[in-house]
Amino acid sequence: MSVVSQDTVKQVARLARLKLEGEQLSHIASQLDAILGYVQQLSAVPTDSVEATSHVLPLRDVLRPDENQPSLPAGEVIALAPASRPPFVAVPKVIEGEK
Repeated sequence: MSVVSQDTVKQVARLARLKLEGEQLSHIASQLDAILGYVQQLSAVPTDSVEATSHVLPLRDVLRPDENQPSLPAGEVIALAPASRPPFVAVPKVIEGEK
């Protein structure tokens, strides 16, 4: 029994702004039917005794812990900048708007 009709594919294609016609519609509908058939097969598998997981592998944080570290002195940062207006680093304007 077909779960996805060509009309359904046509409607979804229209919503997605895709142009599908003729043979494409029937091809996509049959592919979607096959996919949904596999999903139905998976639904039939008994999973009552399977523990819920969020990931198949154990996850761990691979980042280092946050630690306070000294930063560069402000004068040194200003000296490294290509342009500055002490005590600030000057950057090109990137936001357009009213003046």
